[in-house]
Amino acid sequence: MEYRRMGRTGLQLSALSFGSWVSFHKQIDDSIADELMGIAYDQGVNFFDNAEVYALGESEKMMGRVISKKNWERSSYTLSSKVFFGWRGKQNKPNQTGLSRKHIVEACHEALQRLQTEYLDIFFCHRPDKGVPIEETVWTMHNLIQQGKIFYWGTSEWSGVEIMEAHRVSAQHGLIGPVVEQSQYNLLHREKIENEFSGVFNTVGLGTTIWSPLASGLLSGKYNDGIPEGSRFGLTGFDWLKDRWMQENLLDKVKKLSVLAAGLGISTAQLSIAWCLKNPHVSTVILGATNKAQLLENLGAADVLGKIDAGVMEQIEGIVQNKPVLPEY
Repeated sequence: MEYRRMGRTGLQLSALSFGSWVSFHKQIDDSIADELMGIAYDQGVNFFDNAEVYALGESEKMMGRVISKKNWERSSYTLSSKVFFGWRGKQNKPNQTGLSRKHIVEACHEALQRLQTEYLDIFFCHRPDKGVPIEETVWTMHNLIQQGKIFYWGTSEWSGVEIMEAHRVSAQHGLIGPVVEQSQYNLLHREKIENEFSGVFNTVGLGTTIWSPLASGLLSGKYNDGIPEGSRFGLTGFDWLKDRWMQENLLDKVKKLSVLAAGLGISTAQLSIAWCLKNPHVSTVILGATNKAQLLENLGAADVLGKIDAGVMEQIEGIVQNKPVLPEY
C-alpha cells in the first residue's frame, strides 16, 4: 500500500481508504463490516471514514462496535467523522444541525461516543453553513484541536472561495485552518478538483480525501446491462442517486471504458480508481464495498497503476471528453 501525506500536513494516509456511506447498516451488518474492515486493514488501509448523518448515527455505532473488537493499536489507523446534518433526520431541532459552536462541539462528543474512541483524527465540516459566521466555525475547530478531541479539521463539499475565507480568518487570528477537503471526484465529475481547487493547492496545500471514485458504482460497469438486485441504485430512498447517474450518455462512456479496461487485463472499477490515484493532489481514495470480492477487486487498483501510462490516459480522455479547461493567466 502506498501512503501519501495529507496536503502539507505530517499525516500519512493510505492511498486507498474505506468508507461507510450507504453500506453500513443499510446494506451490511456487523459481521460483514467486521470482515471488510479487517481485510482493508490487513491490506494496509489506515483511514476509515464516517459521518454523524450516515444511517442517522447507526453507521458510526457499527464502526465503533467493530473497532472495539479489533486488537488494533489506535495509533495504527485514522478515524474521521463529519458534522453538519445532525443524526436525527426530520426530528432535528434548531441547533442540532449546522456549524454553530454548540452543534460542532456536541456533535464531536456524540461521534466520539458512537465510535468508541477518545479522539478523532480528522473532523470535517460536512457542508458550508452560510448562516454561521466563518469565524465561529474556525475558532470552534481550533479549540477542539487544542483540547485534543480532534487532530486535524477539514471541509467537505466547500467551494475554493469558502476554504480560502477560512484560511484568511485563521491567519488573521493565529488559528489552525482546514487542511483537507472531502470532495466527490471521478471520471465523470472532475471540475472542482482539477479546476476550482487549483489555486487552493498552490497556496495552502490542501489535502483531499475523495469520495465516489466509481460514481456510486456506475464506473464499475455493473450497471452496463441494468440495475442488479441489491445494488445501491435499487435501494429505497436513493432514486435521486439513480437519476443522477443512470443516463444514456454516461452509460455509453462507461461501456467504452470497460472495453479499454478489458484490453489492459483489469476491471472497469480498477481502471476508474487507478485514474483517480494518478492525480497527485489526491491524498486518498475512499472505497465502499458490500462484500469481500468487491473490496479485494477495488483494492487491486493500487497494483495496476503502472498500466495507466500516458497513452492510456489519453485514450481515457478520448472516451470521457470532459477535461476541465483551466483559466489562462
